Amino acid sequence: MNIENITQPFIKKFPGDFSGNTLQRNTPKVLFSTVAPAGFDRPQLIVFNEKLSEEIGLGKFEEKDLNFLVGNQLPENIKTYATAYAGHQFGNWAGQLGDGRAILAGEITNHSGERNEIQWKGAGATPYSRHADGRAVLRSSVREYLMSEAMFHLGIPTTRALSLAFTGEDVLRDIMYNGNPELEKGAVVIRTAESFLRFGHFELMSAQQEYKTLQELVDFTIENYFKEITSEGEQKYRDFFENVCRRTADLMVEWYRVGFVHGVMNTDNMSVLGLTIDYGPYSMMDEYNLNFTPNTTDLPGRRYAFGKQGQVSQWNLWQLANALHPLIKDEKFLEEILNDYGSYFWETHDRMLCRKFGFDQLLTNDEKFFTSWQSLMLDLQLDYTLFFNQLEKYDAALDLKKQFEHVSYTFLNEEDVTKLEDFIQSYQTRLEKNIISKEKSLELMRKTNPKFILRNYLLYQCIEEINDGKMEMLDKLTRALENPYQEIYPDFSVKRPSGYDDISGCSMLSCSS
Repeated sequence: MNIENITQPFIKKFPGDFSGNTLQRNTPKVLFSTVAPAGFDRPQLIVFNEKLSEEIGLGKFEEKDLNFLVGNQLPENIKTYATAYAGHQFGNWAGQLGDGRAILAGEITNHSGERNEIQWKGAGATPYSRHADGRAVLRSSVREYLMSEAMFHLGIPTTRALSLAFTGEDVLRDIMYNGNPELEKGAVVIRTAESFLRFGHFELMSAQQEYKTLQELVDFTIENYFKEITSEGEQKYRDFFENVCRRTADLMVEWYRVGFVHGVMNTDNMSVLGLTIDYGPYSMMDEYNLNFTPNTTDLPGRRYAFGKQGQVSQWNLWQLANALHPLIKDEKFLEEILNDYGSYFWETHDRMLCRKFGFDQLLTNDEKFFTSWQSLMLDLQLDYTLFFNQLEKYDAALDLKKQFEHVSYTFLNEEDVTKLEDFIQSYQTRLEKNIISKEKSLELMRKTNPKFILRNYLLYQCIEEINDGKMEMLDKLTRALENPYQEIYPDFSVKRPSGYDDISGCSMLSCSS
């Protein structure tokens, strides 16, 4: 691997704490602190993403590179660091936060000039670990590795995963925060992204009234990651905020398209580039439920439930607007952009739903159709992904109940079947308004609706097998997630088996997940 080509423009540009001290503390007026990974004596590689390594410019993996993958024996030119940021957590200002178990190596540039940051997760404590050890367990690391890659292949903006390795040590974790900690195998994942900059980085500098650094940070972000912005002066910052809003709305709609629930949408977990970051207590949707949250910490309020993600993202953007106000001193402009966010989001959302149903355009009465579909999904407890897969295969000549009963998490009685019949009839009527052919309509559905999603129970099975030294499930899931719009393994394209309903990690998870 070409690790000698890693550069560190961020720490050369911004104020930081270069002491290397891991003591957990406030670090005012700086955006990072240098810190060395803990180092691990008995690392063992689980999986390496060769395609990604080649794409970003790191090249091929050699046996000696294992040390780098867990943060051991780093080149002298690399001064590793953790960034400081702030944030609103569950709606409350939390003050200084930061990379608590993430350490950055820097960035790599490929032959096309594309830049990607490289970051260890689980490689040890930083000044921002908040009384934690900075380690990660196998369970959370497998989830991060596989889900970020699954989202990428679904076509959704996301961080990506380069490698996953055992550290060779055990880590104590209380998975459900109920006073029953257990030792688990430790692991380190390397994740990459064009940038890991979050709303919280801007919130921190603004809250500390470090307006010069705030302006430099926005300038740096625009120059490196928003090439489409060519304006100057205050207009540049207006365009930046408007662009972040647009990217965020687009990301939320993509989450809704595939049924992804993030679980912990704090402002410090929001990317200004519109990427999905920080895969913790997430879940893909099984049965359709607007109130579903996979995060036990989010109960009972369900602030981050599936149906609230669009609303929460707008609230988070209000906090970013407050942070950027010293640069955009126009409250009316900020309010207009934020008010327009809802209109843009819903129009984009409804156009996305049209594609899921195979409609070639959004019509005036479609909102009524979508509402009736939502009611059907909720009343019949239908699986979100499997419903659309079955809709593609619907055959009027076959028994309707038999076609859809495997999609429901409840028994379909006569009344349920009648509701289903009424909906299918209204759907067929709506399809007749298409301009495109039936085949083109089906093609649109197949491109929009995945055949495979990485369900939590499959992740649970995979983690259990890796714990036992088996890699077959990992290999199969990797192949399936790389081809999500094909049915590679039919046994993966089924609803969650009832035996997994009450198992921790298969439906609800804690933030430690």
